[in-house]
Amino acid sequence: MAEMNSPGDSEFAKRINPKKDNLTTEQIEFMRKVELAQWQKKLQKRRGRNVFTGLTIGAIVLGIYGYTFYSVSQERFLDDLEDEAKGIRARNDSKTSVN
Repeated sequence: MAEMNSPGDSEFAKRINPKKDNLTTEQIEFMRKVELAQWQKKLQKRRGRNVFTGLTIGAIVLGIYGYTFYSVSQERFLDDLEDEAKGIRARNDSKTSVN
């Protein structure tokens, strides 16, 4: 069997500091390419989530907006008050003609 190394002994996932470690330009360029590839992969997932979130928020806003218009159009409270006010004005106008 192969000898098992502890995570600190392994060269595979060793952290390096590009400013302190002496790296060749090829190594630095490779690190940039890998970081760019990882960033692009995450960007695609994030863009999809952002589009989904935006569409969801937009649908909620439009739903609230539509419901508000629907409920206001069904409301007859002000119409009843207006009819009542017209009746009162008509009775008052017929009783007194002093202006």
